[in-house]
Formats: sequence, structure tokens, C-alpha cells
Amino acid sequence: MSNARVERLRKEMDERGLEAIWIASEINRRYMTGFTGSSGYVLITKDRAILLTDFRYMTQAPEQAAGFEVIQHGKVTDTLKELLHDNGIKTLAMEQDHVSYASFVQYQEELTPVELVPTSGIIENLRRIKDQSEIKILKEAAELADRTFSHILSYLKPGVSEMDIALEMEYFMRKNGATSSSFDTIVASGERSALPHGVASERIIKGNEFVKLDFGAYYKGYCSDITRTVFLGTPTDKHKEIYNIVLESQLHALEHIRPGMTGKEADALSRDIIEKHGYGPNFGHSLGHGIGMEIHESPNLAKTSDMVLAPGHVVTVEPGIYVPGFGGVRIEDDIVITENGIEIITHSTKELLLLDV
Repeated sequence: MSNARVERLRKEMDERGLEAIWIASEINRRYMTGFTGSSGYVLITKDRAILLTDFRYMTQAPEQAAGFEVIQHGKVTDTLKELLHDNGIKTLAMEQDHVSYASFVQYQEELTPVELVPTSGIIENLRRIKDQSEIKILKEAAELADRTFSHILSYLKPGVSEMDIALEMEYFMRKNGATSSSFDTIVASGERSALPHGVASERIIKGNEFVKLDFGAYYKGYCSDITRTVFLGTPTDKHKEIYNIVLESQLHALEHIRPGMTGKEADALSRDIIEKHGYGPNFGHSLGHGIGMEIHESPNLAKTSDMVLAPGHVVTVEPGIYVPGFGGVRIEDDIVITENGIEIITHSTKELLLLDV
């Protein structure tokens, strides 16, 4: 795994004329090496792949970082400067999105005469296309999210707080193999369901209202992300109208998203339907986003995105309608872009569930 990723990175470095790259991002370090420790750096040159870490991880790192030389560092810049000198490196690419200005200045001063070259998104671009080992884990994370939804249905009833529901969901995910939730679990009931990112509060769930659940499992280093909206009691015609419009728009997008389509075109599949029904102003976020080692990755399914969807992209499809003071609905699935279309990897029912009160 690691060697293939290193070779892809070296190809990208060669195209950009880069001698070496210094990886400071924890996520990018784990992607390149498989090392899960909390501290470390990666140096990739044309013929060496080096993981630098401290004493605490000198047993763990060699076991996880297949194909990498593991070096224990003292003062990081001293070890790095020695490596650069020994390998005749004159320029060093730095991840400008993951190194603070203060750190960059320190590197400049302490690595002289090596020239530092700020770069952005090189490894993130590699991460965009998931390999089969990543897709397998993402499917497992999605399956755990599905099981969590099934588990929580019996807990949803009037008199329970949103926070209690969120805690039970997170406990279930961790008990069943997740490291944590992918993000702060959203449980938004009643008028709070109109908040697109209404993280669970102390509000007590009541009868005859929507409950929106947006959650995911952080599992083996990868995230799932699913939203389902259920109803406690008996919905009004307006509740049913909003739900059915969101469902129609989501199913339409899932039916027509394909490789070769831009993020903008994918977004329009759902947005056009919601706008046709008069709720365009109530759908203010994008249709979806990439998921992987982070909960928000490229590519985006958004009105502004010209990025072309390609096999190996894993994205969410999550239209919503949010009516302030009334309530809101979002329905979200995770999908893999394939050679010919998509594979949906979340499978919880999208039928409007009417739970007893």
C-alpha cells in the first residue's frame, strides 16, 4: 500500500520539478505511511521514503510503516537538515496548508541554505481517488452507520433529549468498532430540524415533529456520513410534502450521477427539483462533498464546482429543505463513483418512518 502511494507521489513531484517533500499533516502522514501515532513527519525524495518520529513510537512505527525507513529524531529541524545535506537536497517542498507561518519562518532559518517551496494540495489530490482497500473500509464504516440508525430507532420517543440520543448513537458506534464519531453528531428535533447543522442540544424531543439524525462512524481511519429524518407521531400535509420533495430530489440525483459529470451538474440534479417545487431558498448548502480520511474532502457537489467526477471518488448526496420555525428534512447517502455510474454504500431505509408516540 505505502509503496504504491509513494510512487504516485514521486510521479507528481517529478511533474512539478520537486526534489523532496516534507509532510507535516497528520492525515497525510497516515495516508502515506499507515502510521497511526500522534507525532511524526515524512520526508520523500526521489529514492528515499523516511518517517521521522520520537522515542515513544520506535517500536510501533516500523511495524506500521511498511517500506519506510524509520528514524528517531531529536530536534526535528536538526535531523531534517542532516538528511537534506546527506542527500544533496537543495529545495524542499512544504505543505503550506499544514505549516503555520511561524513554523515556516523557523524552517527557513534553520534549514538554510535549502530553499523552501510552498505547495498546496499535492497529497490531498492523490487521496481524492480511493483505492480498493480504502473503499472496503469506507463500506464497513457505512455499514456501521446503517446499524447505528437501526439501533437508535427504538430510543426515539417524546421525553428524551437530543443529547441522550446522540450519546447512545456514539456509544453504539464505539462499542462496535469505531474510534469515534466522524463529527459532532447532529440530532435536531422540531423547529431545530430546520438548522442544517443543529448539533444535539438539551432540547427534549416531543411528539408530532421531525427528528433529523446526521452522523457517521470514524472507523479504521475513515469516515462515514449519513442523514435520515424520521417523524414522531402523525405528520401534517406540509411535513409530508417537504419530505417527499427531498426524497424525490435525492433519488433523482442518485439515478443520474455518473463519472464525467461536474460537481455543478450533479448539484443541479437535486437543486432543480427543489426549486421547481418552490423551496429553492430553503436549500442553501451544496448537494454533497467527498469523504475519506476526513469528513469533508474533495470533490464537492456544489453550484461552484467544475471538478469532474471520476471512478474512485467517494461522495455524499444530501439534499435538504429547511423551513425556519417549522422544521427541516435532509436525506443523505454515501456513494462510490464507478466506471459506469455509482454504488450506494449506505442502505438505511428512506421511507418516511412514522414512529409511535
